[in-house]
Amino acid sequence: MTTDGKVTTKNFGPVDFTSREDKLHLFRQRALADAVLLGHTSLERDNVRLGLPAELQEMRIKSGQTRSPLRVIVSNKGKIDNRLKIFQSDLSPIIIFSTKRMPRKNQKALQRKATLHLTDARHVDLAVMLETLRNQYKVRTLACEGGPTLFRALLEENLIDQLNLTIAPFMFGGATAPTLTGLGNKFLPASVHCSLIKMRTIENECFLTYRIKHQRGRRN
Repeated sequence: MTTDGKVTTKNFGPVDFTSREDKLHLFRQRALADAVLLGHTSLERDNVRLGLPAELQEMRIKSGQTRSPLRVIVSNKGKIDNRLKIFQSDLSPIIIFSTKRMPRKNQKALQRKATLHLTDARHVDLAVMLETLRNQYKVRTLACEGGPTLFRALLEENLIDQLNLTIAPFMFGGATAPTLTGLGNKFLPASVHCSLIKMRTIENECFLTYRIKHQRGRRN
C-alpha cells in the first residue's frame, strides 16, 4: 500500500506502483502456499495468471510440492469472464467458490476450466470455503492476494493469521481510493490487533510481516 494507506487508485487500476523487488517478494510468498486466493474484482482488475517464475516452481518440486499452488477464486455473483488470462493457462487447477446466482452461461463456460463450488446462499461462507479447501484439497496454507473487500471480510470473520504488507513511497489521497480494508467508512466489528514479527527495508520500500492476534469468542 502507499504511505497514506491506499492499495490502488480511485479508478481501481492495476497495482503497478511498487518495485520489482516487491513483485519478487509476492512471488516468494505465493510459492510458500498450497493455494492462492483472489477475489473476482481484483482478478478482473489485474488479469493475472497467478503463476510462479521457473526457479520457484523448481524449488517447490524439490520440496515435494506441486509445481504451482492451487488457484482459488471467490465471487458472490459469479459473473466471471472465462476469457481472463487465468483460464488460458494450465499452471495448476482452478477452484471457484460462488453462489447459484452465477448465470447459467457462466457456469457452462467455467465448468470446462475450473471446479465450481456453488452455494444456495447469496454470499459465499468464507469459513466453509476454508474448511472445503482443507478437507477436500489438503490446503494447509492459503495465500490471499486481495482485494480489500475480500481481505476485510476475512478479517471480520477472524480468518487471517498473518499479514505481509509492503509500504511503497507514494501518497495517492482521495476518499474514493480504497485502503487495505476497503472503501467502507465503518469501523471493523472489533479492532484487529497485530504483532510485528519481521521488518526490512530495501531502498525506499518497507516490507512488514504481522501476526494477527485472533479475537477470543470469534470463529477462526
